[in-house]
Amino acid sequence: MDIRKIKKLIELVQASDITELEIKEGEESIRLCRQPAVSASGQKAGVTIVNSPDAEAQTDQEDYDEETLLRSPMVGTFYLAPAVDAAPLVKLGQRVEQGEPVCIIEAMKMMNQIQAPHAGVVTALLCQSGDGVEFDQPLMVIE
Repeated sequence: MDIRKIKKLIELVQASDITELEIKEGEESIRLCRQPAVSASGQKAGVTIVNSPDAEAQTDQEDYDEETLLRSPMVGTFYLAPAVDAAPLVKLGQRVEQGEPVCIIEAMKMMNQIQAPHAGVVTALLCQSGDGVEFDQPLMVIE
């Protein structure tokens, strides 16, 4: 899908009262989700782009137990798979063991494997592959 079309769709979603828009053109699809306005707690506002109709990421801000959150140890780009055509390291509902690689964060051209801090089941993915992440940002929930 052309980047100009995507930018125009983002503008249309932001200018309207709709909270979600999904468009499919052949094999390509895009889903735009509006997040709530910035609150006093500093939560992000804007539009989240999900490039897959069966995306596994969660876009809404839910409350999770702090000990179940896997947080980013650095600023960088989040990836679920080591390569574009490779299988993801984890999927929703998958059981992981402590120390098992669950995602990758690219920082300064270095690929850093992030390991599960404890054994459990991946119950939520809070980022999409290719998303920029900040230090201490929640990436996924492992219960």
